Amino acid sequence: ADFYLIAKPRFLTEPLRLVCELARKANDAGLFTLVLARDQAQAEALDELLWAFDDDAYIPHQIAGDDVDEEEALVLIAAPGTDAPARPLVINLRDDPYLASCDRVLEVVPADPEAREPLRERWRQYKALGFDLNKYDM
Repeated sequence: ADFYLIAKPRFLTEPLRLVCELARKANDAGLFTLVLARDQAQAEALDELLWAFDDDAYIPHQIAGDDVDEEEALVLIAAPGTDAPARPLVINLRDDPYLASCDRVLEVVPADPEAREPLRERWRQYKALGFDLNKYDM
């Protein structure tokens, strides 16, 4: 599990921009990625931002649903309550740890100190389960 702590000014005001950067790296590596959005509004905001955040980047993505082309959408965005296939890489934006099968899970840690406390608990949960843990200041 990799924890990305938001610290840089460009991510402070737009934390979803960090998610876009992580999705771009995954796309460049050819990794099928599942982004677990906190809610439908966040899924839609991320969908829009992935189209616009960088004029030079094309990241094939879709919001999970009935008409998803899983082979074409390297990045799949799932709101709670939506069935989504397992993917090797998961970017988790939800409140609970991701404990299903994957090769790697990325956790985005907000800059707000109060919002970081639940992620400290999540770090302990992943550690107790035997995950290798890494922290990156972004």
